[in-house]
Amino acid sequence: MQLKRVVVTGLGALTPIGNNIEEYWNALVNGVSGAAPVTYYDAAKFKTRFACELKNFKATDFIDRKEARKMDRFTQYAMVASDEAIADAELDLDKVNKLRVGVIWGAGIGGLETFQNEVLNFASGDGTPRFNPFFIPKMIADIAPGNISIKNGFMGPNYTTVSACASSANAMIDALNYLRLGYCDVIVTGGSEAAVTIAGMGGFNAMHALSTRNESPETASRPFDAERDGFVLGEGAGAIVLETYEHAKARGAKIYAEVIGGGLSSDAHHMTAPHPEGIGVIEVMKNCLENSGIQPEDVDHINTHGTSTPLGDVAELKAISKVFGDHAKNININSTKSMTGHLLGAAGAIESIASILAMKHSIVPPTINHANIDENINPELNLTLNKAQEREIKVAMSNTFGFGGHNACVAFRKLEE
Repeated sequence: MQLKRVVVTGLGALTPIGNNIEEYWNALVNGVSGAAPVTYYDAAKFKTRFACELKNFKATDFIDRKEARKMDRFTQYAMVASDEAIADAELDLDKVNKLRVGVIWGAGIGGLETFQNEVLNFASGDGTPRFNPFFIPKMIADIAPGNISIKNGFMGPNYTTVSACASSANAMIDALNYLRLGYCDVIVTGGSEAAVTIAGMGGFNAMHALSTRNESPETASRPFDAERDGFVLGEGAGAIVLETYEHAKARGAKIYAEVIGGGLSSDAHHMTAPHPEGIGVIEVMKNCLENSGIQPEDVDHINTHGTSTPLGDVAELKAISKVFGDHAKNININSTKSMTGHLLGAAGAIESIASILAMKHSIVPPTINHANIDENINPELNLTLNKAQEREIKVAMSNTFGFGGHNACVAFRKLEE
């Protein structure tokens, strides 16, 4: 059967460096760091006392107070970002066939804060089980797409993908395939996460995964720098409206880009550490190129997973050199996590949005906070260090990897009518 073409028609973002698409893009281009001391709880006794929290965000500015109380923060974030994306796509909810509109969302953890608070409340009591009746529906990871569909009446496929930090990239690839096969006309996809909590920070600290650069939070996320010491925990959401090309054209929608393919693979190596030679990463990019029907030399830009961990950054760049050969030095490579921190299950979504906007505006956002050359990294690679670079981008790829060895890669192309 002939696969349908799939395009991006709407974007929404709620990030540590901007609470909507315009703010997010402006901060990316200008190299703004979202890292600052934690404000959600007293972090004085924690190894890491900073994170990339949302700034000046109040859920009740967007969601009815009664409804907001029924939602964990990760669901609140999903609702706000998806509302922006749906509005941006100019979907007429009175005309669209809601039976053919789905919501496929990503979350690596889900309602961690809700779970944490309910357990702490129980532990501080006398053993009588007093739990909030919304405890379970607030906590479960699938509730975010459920709420999006309930609000908008979307009756197509509705579920959450969970693959740690690759979750929202997995969601996009699932959405791409449903649309390609003609099962839907429109899918709202993306991901959200709200793990800046006592349990989230404590857990990642126990794994020695986080930067402990408490004296200078804004410079702590430093992908590819020789002195990187771990990632910076972030939060927020990214939402993308995907549509079949024919459906978008029929309703006169604006089109940001075409989604031309996606790749998936597993490291099959370790719970948390990447394979040192990036074997799984090599395979996922090869899979994405093949699925997209393009050659390595067609790629202009790669938004890397680039978390600022000692092992991960080197393994990913080795893999890029292996897959793209001599062409690797012609690619603008960057890591926007240097600004946003690591949004875990929402990372793939907000970084895909960054790739789409880089293509739209012909500007590659920088990898900030780079000061020291890592001798383990190929010096010929253009890592877009510290300052945005202008260039035409016809094809962009976004890499996202997760604990457990989950790898996902999505490819976008400027629309060719």
